[in-house]
Amino acid sequence: MTRRPGAGLPVVLALSLVLAGCGLKSGSPMVDDVAPGSVGRGEPLKGASLTVTSKNFSENIILGQMIGLVFEAAGAEVLDRTNLPGSISAREAIVKGDADAMYEYTGTAWITYLGHAEPIIDPLKQWEAVRDEDRKNGVTWLPQSTLNNTYALAISKKNNVKYKLKTLSDVAALARKDPNAVSICVENEFAARDDGLPGMQKAYGMSIPASHIRKMDAGIIYTQVSKSSSCLLGEVFTTDGRIKAMDLDVLQDNKHFFPNYNAAPVIHTATFEKYPEIAGLLDPVSRKLTTEVAQVLNAKVDVDGEDPHEVAKEWLVAEGFIEEG
Repeated sequence: MTRRPGAGLPVVLALSLVLAGCGLKSGSPMVDDVAPGSVGRGEPLKGASLTVTSKNFSENIILGQMIGLVFEAAGAEVLDRTNLPGSISAREAIVKGDADAMYEYTGTAWITYLGHAEPIIDPLKQWEAVRDEDRKNGVTWLPQSTLNNTYALAISKKNNVKYKLKTLSDVAALARKDPNAVSICVENEFAARDDGLPGMQKAYGMSIPASHIRKMDAGIIYTQVSKSSSCLLGEVFTTDGRIKAMDLDVLQDNKHFFPNYNAAPVIHTATFEKYPEIAGLLDPVSRKLTTEVAQVLNAKVDVDGEDPHEVAKEWLVAEGFIEEG
């Protein structure tokens, strides 16, 4: 299931740190028959042995597989240690050099790893701040993608024919005009977090009666918003494949309340110093990764049940980055 990276980290931090060590004992070589396409020509990583990692949700696994496949096409031997439990496990692997590369999220790094309470509204400035501050941890950030996996509210297109909501300010206006019209389904955590429902209502001057706020598991929210009358609105994650599959409209966060969670490759600095060619391999891939692309790829895994490795490979081949041997 696609989810916003970093959610629930205070609760699982200790467990994740314990799991980090044991999680890295597993892994398997990537043995794909792939060749350079628009990236990897001349096999600049020939002779390198590199380890890729990821967190344990679909989107991040797909992105980790992309890195591994690009490294393979560029001549490297690649060990696949994706799907580690929790964000901290993968993060510690990069910091310690137990893994060489993964895709990380700027908001997760800025707030969770680096300990800042307030996000930076401008996505580029937030990436620059993370890049600069994380150098001391032995982590090199490559340029970010526009893929932004953050919180949002969504409404079914069917219901939105009546309300014509486009922004969260529109929701606030509707709640003032007709309080009974607005019901919202959210996860327990979102209902309590300062960067969730309470903070959002404060930022937008929104007042939704407690009786109109329904708490449930994330997967159920999409179904309820799409197919029932109990939730006019629901908490979603912007890159989730079920947004398109269930015909939902995502409402614009026009006051930029929610943090940016742009995906960017992070490399163990000693690895990057040894193989600076990695930047030229991954930068073109990141430039093609958008929120909309992520929705499509995530849907292949979370809705259609496809394998993340195959989804990553098919996309890289279709985009011409690599070729099948």
